[in-house]
Amino acid sequence: MTENSQQPQSEPTPELPTQYAPAEVEGKLYERWVERGYFAADAKSDKPAYTIVIPPPNVTGSLHLGHAFQHTLMDALTRRKRMQGYESLWLPGMDHAGIATQNVVERELGKEGKSRHDLGREAFVERVWQWKEEYGGKILGQMRRLGDGVDWSRERFTMDEGLSQAVQTIFKKLYDDELIYRAERIINWCPRCLTAISDIEVEYQDDDGELVSMKYGEGDDTIVVATTRAETMLGDTAVAVHPDDERYRHLVGRRIKLPLTDRTIPVVADTHVDPEFGTGAVKVTPAHDPNDFAIGQRHDLESLTVMDERGVITVHGPFQGLDRFEARSAIVAALRAEGRIVAEKRPYVHSVGHCSRCKTTLEPRLSMQWWVKVGPLAKAAGDAVRDGRVTIHPADMSKRYFDWVDNMHDWCISRQLWWGHRIPVWYGPEGEVVCVGPDEEPPGTEAEGWKQDPDVLDTWFSSGLWPFSTLGWPERTPDLEKFYSTDVLLTGHDIIFFWVARMMMFGLYAMDGEVPFQTIALTGLVRDQFGKKMSKSSGTAVDPLDWMNAYGSDAVRFTLARGANPGTDVPIGEDWVQASRNFANKIWNATRFALMNGATVAGPLPDPSEMTATDRWILSRLNKTVAEVDAFYDDFQFAKLSDALYHFAWDEVFDWYVELSKTTFMAGGEPAKVSGRVLGEVLDVTLRLLHPIVPFVTETLWTTLTGGESVVIAEWPTDSGFRDAGAEREIETLQQVITEVRRFRADQGLQPGQRVPARLTLDGTALAPHEAAIRQLLRLQPEGEAFAATATLPVAGATVALDLSGTIDVAAERKRLAKDLAAAEKEKAQANAKLGNEAFLAKAPDQVVDKIRTRLAKADEDIARIQAQLERLPEA
Repeated sequence: MTENSQQPQSEPTPELPTQYAPAEVEGKLYERWVERGYFAADAKSDKPAYTIVIPPPNVTGSLHLGHAFQHTLMDALTRRKRMQGYESLWLPGMDHAGIATQNVVERELGKEGKSRHDLGREAFVERVWQWKEEYGGKILGQMRRLGDGVDWSRERFTMDEGLSQAVQTIFKKLYDDELIYRAERIINWCPRCLTAISDIEVEYQDDDGELVSMKYGEGDDTIVVATTRAETMLGDTAVAVHPDDERYRHLVGRRIKLPLTDRTIPVVADTHVDPEFGTGAVKVTPAHDPNDFAIGQRHDLESLTVMDERGVITVHGPFQGLDRFEARSAIVAALRAEGRIVAEKRPYVHSVGHCSRCKTTLEPRLSMQWWVKVGPLAKAAGDAVRDGRVTIHPADMSKRYFDWVDNMHDWCISRQLWWGHRIPVWYGPEGEVVCVGPDEEPPGTEAEGWKQDPDVLDTWFSSGLWPFSTLGWPERTPDLEKFYSTDVLLTGHDIIFFWVARMMMFGLYAMDGEVPFQTIALTGLVRDQFGKKMSKSSGTAVDPLDWMNAYGSDAVRFTLARGANPGTDVPIGEDWVQASRNFANKIWNATRFALMNGATVAGPLPDPSEMTATDRWILSRLNKTVAEVDAFYDDFQFAKLSDALYHFAWDEVFDWYVELSKTTFMAGGEPAKVSGRVLGEVLDVTLRLLHPIVPFVTETLWTTLTGGESVVIAEWPTDSGFRDAGAEREIETLQQVITEVRRFRADQGLQPGQRVPARLTLDGTALAPHEAAIRQLLRLQPEGEAFAATATLPVAGATVALDLSGTIDVAAERKRLAKDLAAAEKEKAQANAKLGNEAFLAKAPDQVVDKIRTRLAKADEDIARIQAQLERLPEA
């Protein structure tokens, strides 16, 4: 624990409203924090730096549960470090989201009956900027609602002036180092968006298609191939077989007739072909399939493009002008008419790639594009993790990272869009190719025959620079010197292959081997309460703002943090948010009660010799909790630290310490003052520990309790080392007595508030000083002259004798329990009979046998419990 440095609380005792109303306080508190500059980081500070850059959300986006989840964890990390004395920077910003944003604006234009081509490139880009200023960035306001403690003075956008300079600088550097090149390759092509897209933008789903087996060649040269994309056969330039396949060895090197065309194509031998799959022969269409393209490269085959960028067939008279899906049916019909269809399978369910933006079926397409040569960059990214400069957490995610960076293909970085960073390459009238840096002039004008490349860069190219471009690179700014490299990248495991790997490659390359972050902390994905993916179509998607409106931002944050086990998915349901709301209310009510009953932070803690065992117990438990929470934070165990805080606050502080101390407070005097100071200390530290996860309610309560300026800038608690094992054992014994007697009372059907005469025998035990607390908590009144011990409970060396004669009908209770005992014994006998039947065990499924074993164990527990209750009852 830390010495509380706040001003002593003023008189009279501060008051809190009777109920906590999140909607009335959260927005005001957040604006106050921002106005006072609590989240602003100072590059000139002598404090050690702690830096996290936010995964930039799309400018088109709005806050979803995945954002709320990750933002809660990042906010908790930076708030804690700020309290620990670090110059804590959480840097916000947005991604320009090339395809998504262009699609939004194009839809808006469509409502006006226009297309981007009607406006022209320059006017269209201006229109997108206008849309961004008017409608973009909605998520930034929602981040404030969640309580994100980001430094708004450093907010960045991937197409702002500084980041655009960084993009052009690194493109030029990579180009000059021959790590960027232009080449014709197979890419993912969206016929709707009319652009290449990255692997991350491909959504695979099972579609009902058809598998058609068709016969190529004539007579002895006949060979059967199968395909789900019959329309591409117009672009076949070979049939491939395995070199060791005896069935086709006589055909290798010969040419066979390609149906529906006037062409012949060779049969080639290639080890890529699996002789066990299908007929062992595959059609080769180098311009429309990545595997076929590779075969074509190895065998010097021609690449014939047979459809345009919209998926319309461009060759062979009868099919020319047909959409690819229309052509598929027409070609199969034509082949059937020629007797070349050997087999047709419909429906044939297979995985098909779709554009994540518009859901259009993608088309593999041979296209001239710009590429990054990733070999040396990916090796550096792998080495940085292998040699320990970067730690991946949890460690078992490292394998997935290495599987990607060790086998990475060159990266297609050009997109056929207008919104984005224009590729800084000019083509001259004589075939010149000139890459222009940010401080260089284009080599010539359009009038002189010079034209800039029309494509823009993949969005991931600019977001890959995020950890250092946001800090001022390529200039060596004070921000870059102070806050790079960043400490933690916290992001979902689903983009480890794309964004994480690209930041590693670019960071190491641009910053001379200095890693972009020290730790990669990977989270799972938010799921519904049954562990399934949330979706709008199934009605399971949740707008976190709805939950914030209903239960408060703290409740949403605490629910998300409490489910955050490293690398694993997070199930969440509304009832869990309600439970977190109840926890916030419990903190509120308990603090309010404490303030009204003498809790104070004034002055140093009393000497332990002046404290009760209950005081020493809670301080010992408090320090253990501080140490435990710190260890969990350092290991990114958000679920465990949240659970530890929940149980310490609710169970130990509110349910036990406050209740056990009530007799001390009621008695008054010096012991009450000592316990009031201890309770103030415990609440002060507990609220500070809770603050990074639940910032709003803790701010209100902590400032009221301590009179301090803000818990945001309060000191993070530290473990003072105070332990009292004796007090812990004493209170654990006390808890055992109270728990056992409460259980007995409940078993006898006594109401919680019902008073019962009791005789306590506590002499010779550590419980003697706690008689008043025991009687108060158990509703035990002193024994009278007519006291008759009708039930005696020996617990932990003490004896609690109860007079139940005036509270329960013993005869009726014995009769009820006897009936319950008979039922439990019958259940046990039936379960034993089944488990003893060898024939039954041989036939019954494992889950059925397990269920019966569970029933037997439950029956044994019930029998033991009921017999113990009967033994405690007096004779009727």
